[in-house]
Amino acid sequence: MTNMLLTMNQKQGQCPEVPSVTTICQTDNDCSTDVPDIHSSGIPTGRCVFYNATVKTCEVFAWCPVESDTVVPKPALLGVAENFTVLIKNNIRYPKFNFTKRNILDTVNTSYLSKCIFNRKTNPNCPIFRLRDIVMEANADFQEMAVQGGVMGIQIKWDCDLDKSASKCIPEYSFRRLDNKNEEHNVAPGYNFRFAKYYKDVNNTETRTLIKAYGIRFEVLVFGQAGKFNIIPTMINIGSGLALLGVATVLCDIIVLYLLKKKYYYREKKYKYVEDYELGINEQDTYKTSQ
Repeated sequence: MTNMLLTMNQKQGQCPEVPSVTTICQTDNDCSTDVPDIHSSGIPTGRCVFYNATVKTCEVFAWCPVESDTVVPKPALLGVAENFTVLIKNNIRYPKFNFTKRNILDTVNTSYLSKCIFNRKTNPNCPIFRLRDIVMEANADFQEMAVQGGVMGIQIKWDCDLDKSASKCIPEYSFRRLDNKNEEHNVAPGYNFRFAKYYKDVNNTETRTLIKAYGIRFEVLVFGQAGKFNIIPTMINIGSGLALLGVATVLCDIIVLYLLKKKYYYREKKYKYVEDYELGINEQDTYKTSQ
């Protein structure tokens, strides 16, 4: 959580809605008592009451006063969270090769882990990340993102050649922002959620404080592939390739001999016609007998 909006001392009762296109009214006739709109803060009473000295809105039965989130605290209340760190533990398994590995490498000891911070150049294998560095890797600004929150993707890529030593199979980290940051086409920007703290006041009336919290959500995305040499798939691929070469020859013959305009010319060049030797001998014997 990097920022928050508090609505203090809410009690259940009747109060005016926050001014908007659908809630501003002039008389009670402008307010409906039907099923409340999905964006309403409560159940409509059908009355038009003053929100302030100049604006009237439709009244609702809800937790009062209703929340107004049009103004978000800026700068973020918890901007120092950029210096917080997070340790990511990731285990992978390739069952076909009976191979397992984790991102805390075998060469890492407790002393190193207690001091290291991920750096793409100096500490690319450290699993401890500073939040500011994660956001900067995605070409974003932490302080700006902290105001309304956002969603970051931490990608862990495992590409392993299992013919080599297991120590060569190491993860590669990359980072990108997942939520829409286009200011011109960005409805409901960032990332936020609400929760409430309930208590009873001195009059034993149930009261609550509604908190709209803004924060940065981190999604860890793990993907990759592993391979190992095997003679059987290799021979199958070679055999398939040779078979395809034979099919290609037959296919070319069909196209050339039956589909092209000059198919008769190609047929004459491909095939050479010869006389039957036995047929020639029989013809000669017939000629001698007739003499």
